[in-house]
Amino acid sequence: MKKILFITLVFISIVSFAKKNKNQPTATQQQPKLVIGLVIDQMRWDYLYRFHDKYTSNGFNLLTEKGYNCEFAHYNYVPTYTAPGHTSIYTGTVPAVHGIIGNGWYDKISKKSIYCVTDDNFNTVGSNTDAGNASPKNMLTTTIGDELKISNANKSKVIGIAIKDRSAILPAGHAADAAYWFDGKTGKWISSTYYMKSLPNWVETQNKIIQQDKFDATKWETLLALQDYHESTEDNVSWEANYDNESAPVFAHDVEALLEDDHDILKALPYGNTMTLNLAKACIQHENLGKGNFTDLLCVSLSSTDIIGHQFGCNAVEIEDMYLRLDKDIASFIAFLDNQLGRDNYVFFLTADHGAANNASFLQSHRIPAGNEISKVFKAKMDSFLIAEFNNKNYIESISNQQVFFNHDVLDKDAALLEKVKQKTTQFLLSFEEIADVIDLSAVEQATLVAPYKMMITNSYNKNRSGDLYIQLQPAWMSDYIQGTTHGSAYNYDTHIPMIFFGNHIPAGKDYSQRYISDIAATISAILKIQEPNGCIGKPVEGALKK
Repeated sequence: MKKILFITLVFISIVSFAKKNKNQPTATQQQPKLVIGLVIDQMRWDYLYRFHDKYTSNGFNLLTEKGYNCEFAHYNYVPTYTAPGHTSIYTGTVPAVHGIIGNGWYDKISKKSIYCVTDDNFNTVGSNTDAGNASPKNMLTTTIGDELKISNANKSKVIGIAIKDRSAILPAGHAADAAYWFDGKTGKWISSTYYMKSLPNWVETQNKIIQQDKFDATKWETLLALQDYHESTEDNVSWEANYDNESAPVFAHDVEALLEDDHDILKALPYGNTMTLNLAKACIQHENLGKGNFTDLLCVSLSSTDIIGHQFGCNAVEIEDMYLRLDKDIASFIAFLDNQLGRDNYVFFLTADHGAANNASFLQSHRIPAGNEISKVFKAKMDSFLIAEFNNKNYIESISNQQVFFNHDVLDKDAALLEKVKQKTTQFLLSFEEIADVIDLSAVEQATLVAPYKMMITNSYNKNRSGDLYIQLQPAWMSDYIQGTTHGSAYNYDTHIPMIFFGNHIPAGKDYSQRYISDIAATISAILKIQEPNGCIGKPVEGALKK
C-alpha cells in the first residue's frame, strides 16, 4: 500500500510540474537570456591595442582580458563595406550567398543603381521624410534573429539599432520585431512601416532627450591634454578634413552653428555613439529584453566611428579621443547589462563591419608607397579609351564597387565582340599604376591570383548582381579620399577586425587561429542551440563554447 501511495504521489507531482511548466522554455533555451551584438563601424583590430594604456579597466580592456578574444579574425570577401559587413556578421555567410554585395549596386535589370535597403512599399515611422522607406528585402538569407524566432514559434524579441539604416535593418533580419535608425534631417530615431505603425513611447522619449540635450554635443574638446595623445599625429595635418564651419581640423570643434540647420552633424561626433547606446539601454529596459522565458537578440551598431574615421583618417587625435570616449561608453553599457541581467545571463560579442586604410599622404610621409585613384579622372580616361578603341563608350554600363558592368543587351549579340571588349578593357585597366589586377568574374578559378584573394573574390561573386570584371587596386591605394580615409579592399587593414565573445560563462582566452567573420553566427547559434542561418558557412569558435 505504501508503495502504491508513493507512486501515486510521484505521478501527481510530475503532472503538476508539467502543467505548471508547459509554457516554460526547455533547458536548451534557458541560457542566455539576451544576446547583444555590438558592431563598431570602421574599427580596425589594432585600435584595441593602440590606445590600450589609456582605456579604462571596464571597457575594451575588460573585453580583451576577460572575454574570448579571436585575435586573427578577418573578412573573407570584397568589397569590405558597411552593408555586406553587417549582413555577413549576422547571416554567417558571404555576399555570393546573402546577396548584399555593397551598400548599393548597379541593378542589371532596372539599369540603375539601387541602395541596399530602400523599399518604397513601406513608409517612414517617426518623421515626415522618406528616410524610413526601407526593409531587408534584398537580403537573400536568414539571420541569427530569424532562426532564433523560428526555433521558438516567434517568442523571442529581435531588435536592431544604429544611426545608419542599413546597420539596423540587415542585422535584425526579416522577422525582426523592430529596427530603429537616425533621421539626420529631423534629429529623431525613426523606423519603417515594415515593422510598426507608430514609434513606441520609449523611443519618442529618447527623441525628446536628443532635442533637449543636444547642447552636450555642440562642442567637442579633448578628454586629455592635447600633448598627451602620443599615439596620434599632430592635431593639424593636411590629410584631415575639417567640419563645414571650420578653417582647420583642430580642437576644440565648435559645431553649435551646424546643429541649428542640420542634425546630421550628430552622426559625425562621439555623441552619436553615446546616444545610440542610450537608445539600446532604453530598449532593453522598456522592451524587457532578457526578462522573458526565451532568449532575445539586440543588434547594436555604432556608426559615428565610421563617419569620423572617413573625415579624419586613422591616425588623428580625433580618432584617439573618440575611442577613449567610446571606451567609457562601453564600460557604462556593460555595467548596465550586469545590473539589469547579471553577467551570466547574457552573451555579448564585439566586432566591426570592416577596417580602414591609412591615408595615402600619411603613408607617403613615412616613405611608404601609396596613392589615390581619382574617380572622375578614371571615368574620363575610361570613356576616352572606349571611344578611341570601339567608337562606343556605352559598351560599359557602369563601374560600381570596383566592378565593371558590360552592356550585355548589345554585346551578348556578338560573342566575338564581347570577348574583344573584355580583353581590351582588361589590358587598358592594367596600364594604370594603381591597379594590381583585373579579374574576369566569370572565370575566377582560372585567374593567376594569390589564393586568399581568389577566395575573397569568389565569395563576393553573385551572378545575378555582380559585374563582369573586378578591379583590385595596389596595396595602400584608395579611390578618392585625399583627406580622411576609406575602406573596401581585400588587404589586411580593411579585413582584420576585432572578434570578442563575453559573458554567460564564456571563458577568458585568446585564439590566434584563422577566423572569419562568418564564424560569429555559427558560434552564437551553437550557444543558443538553434539552427544556424540557412546560408551560414562559418564554424563555431570552440574555445568560446567551453564554459
